[in-house]
Amino acid sequence: MNHDKMKACMDKAVEIKELAGLNLLVLQDGEEVFYGESGYANVAEKKPFQRDTICRLYSMSKPVTAAAAMLLLQDGIVDYCDPVSKFLPSFANQEIVDAKGRRPVRWDRPVLIKDLLNMTSGLVYPFINTPAEVGTDLIYKEMVDRFHSDHMMTTAEFADRLGKLPLQFQPGEQFQYGTSADVLGAVIEAVSGMRFGEFLEKRLFAPLEMKDTAFYVPEEKKDRYAMTYICRDGEVKEYAGNNLGIRDDGKKNAFESGGAGLFSTVDDYAAFARMLMAKGSYKGQQILSPKAVEFMSGAKLTHEQRQGLAGWTGLEGFSYGNLMRIMVEPERASIFADLGEYGWDGWLGPYFCNAPKSGVTILMMTQCVDYGTGCTTRKLHNLIFS
Repeated sequence: MNHDKMKACMDKAVEIKELAGLNLLVLQDGEEVFYGESGYANVAEKKPFQRDTICRLYSMSKPVTAAAAMLLLQDGIVDYCDPVSKFLPSFANQEIVDAKGRRPVRWDRPVLIKDLLNMTSGLVYPFINTPAEVGTDLIYKEMVDRFHSDHMMTTAEFADRLGKLPLQFQPGEQFQYGTSADVLGAVIEAVSGMRFGEFLEKRLFAPLEMKDTAFYVPEEKKDRYAMTYICRDGEVKEYAGNNLGIRDDGKKNAFESGGAGLFSTVDDYAAFARMLMAKGSYKGQQILSPKAVEFMSGAKLTHEQRQGLAGWTGLEGFSYGNLMRIMVEPERASIFADLGEYGWDGWLGPYFCNAPKSGVTILMMTQCVDYGTGCTTRKLHNLIFS
């Protein structure tokens, strides 16, 4: 692993204004082998992007939510094939609205827990093309409108409202990325009898010493909170918005989004990644069972369901399962990749990869609108695996 080339790659991304700032942590068998940082967490204040910079994870929250679900599976509290309506009544007697018209969900195949974990539920993200997308968009807009009221929309209310919308397709028939992980958070609340954030703190964050990970950023930590930027056409501009109901100001939110809501640091997420790589163990504690980690990191989509990933640039060769990408065909990949490597990224560019075959963990933090697994992320991945 050429450290100089990796640092040069990071510096170049900042120089050409592809990113405002980023950091990168690489582990080998749980031990740190590289850390680097470049650019700014706050451009106007010339505040450098540092190791303890707190970032919005957006969809990199999803693997944490999947791990929370694995805790319920290994405890024998929830079954992978349980109907979601067992925990959230609004998911009973649902309907589908698609090109064929309106029809009921098959009585023998409602939305199941596994559909939430594998994005085969028929739930969608907000957009304008279908009744499900438009209805979802209206709920998010109302949520944001209520941010400064005394009755913010909760995780449970959000899921209840989604359950009353039409689904995009018959559950189990397709893969489509959407609000499934947020509904899963509401299921965990219903089962555990505590707020989703409380459950995560008790069962994952406290045991893993993830002291800077939560659904909000406390005032005393705001000096470490990164700005969000739009980096396009050689310009870096500040972003101000609350995409997917996540408060850009980092303040407390009654909506604790299992799909996008967590704030964290590179070292905190490294503790989570180390636990998974160590078959569920962390500093002598068995957080997840080895079988739970094996199950969580396995591909779950059928050949037909995988067609929903076909047009997703950068995910060539990957399948999906338990809210993560899983590499099943390295020969088709757009990156140097191991069979069985898994992880996910976020809307603003944070990136997580565990590659058990090589013993490598890659964690990158950045805050750039619509970045996902971006060009520099793939370059760094290739440098590490070279």
